[in-house]
Amino acid sequence: MEFFKKKKKVGLVLGSGAARGLAHIGVIKALKEGNVHVDMIAGTSIGALVGACYAKKGEIADFEEVVLKTDWKQLLQLADLNLAVMFKGFVQGQKVKELLKTIIGDIEFKDLKIPLAVVATDVNTGEEVIIEKGSVAEAVRASISIPVVFMPTKFKDKFLVDGGIVNPVPVDVIKKMGATSIIVCNVIQSLSERKAAKKQKNLKTKETKVVGEKIVSDKSVLFTALDNQINSIIRENSGKMEKFQKVVNDLKRKIPGIPQDVDANTPNIFDVLVQVLYAMEYEIVKLKAQEADIMIEPDIGNIATLEFYRGEEAILEGYKAAREALLVGGKGGRPRN
Repeated sequence: MEFFKKKKKVGLVLGSGAARGLAHIGVIKALKEGNVHVDMIAGTSIGALVGACYAKKGEIADFEEVVLKTDWKQLLQLADLNLAVMFKGFVQGQKVKELLKTIIGDIEFKDLKIPLAVVATDVNTGEEVIIEKGSVAEAVRASISIPVVFMPTKFKDKFLVDGGIVNPVPVDVIKKMGATSIIVCNVIQSLSERKAAKKQKNLKTKETKVVGEKIVSDKSVLFTALDNQINSIIRENSGKMEKFQKVVNDLKRKIPGIPQDVDANTPNIFDVLVQVLYAMEYEIVKLKAQEADIMIEPDIGNIATLEFYRGEEAILEGYKAAREALLVGGKGGRPRN
């Protein structure tokens, strides 16, 4: 593409957004199909995870297979709940870190094929922390740690949480890495945009299929290893989950029902937390977007925070948006310069 031939170093920015961030996979597929060579990556939260998987070998097919074949309902059982430390975070995260090492590999940043920077937040100071050295899995674990849901990750002398709090689309980070041409994939939308997207999607059904790189039918070595580890962890923790469920049931019996003057549709604590975080992040995104050469914004506002089982849909929308952006002029992207 002529646009990228003019500038030598292409930087890819992958933003935060939980399950919606699986659209990053489709974006990468479109870039590879369009022969756009990515020289460096900066990622936050889910963007850090997808970015790490891509940076490892310059390929995304293995991680796409994991996303499409994993039983996400099983993964809900991997929340290593610990009553002794629950007030520090519902999910302690050790099991999550083990899974990240299975997916990404027990590798360091210096081993990656494509240079990567991961963004996290120092929970005690509110400052941005950019990680470019050490364990990649440890860095990603810190960057995906939604406050309250995950226990903060101790990294050196800091306690880190989700990088999206301070920098949901780290354009400035990729600039410091030396990028002269910047592509950003943003999956955070305003609340009004998300409501409109949900309404529109509910009015029609749409058949989706994966395009671009073909997913093989046989299990890859990576997926087999991950599948085995998930099943192993579930077996190890089955007793703990039963005990925890018993505690929860006992609490339910002791806690009175919802007062009649409280609307049953009132959002729960998790929904409120996530909505507030994304509303805050969206304001940051609007400012950062002006610094991108190409902004790719997939139409995935109807996908909820934890709907990872809708990965196929998210990947397709990311692919479509990136294709439109690369063709210059599509609604999926806003080419600049």
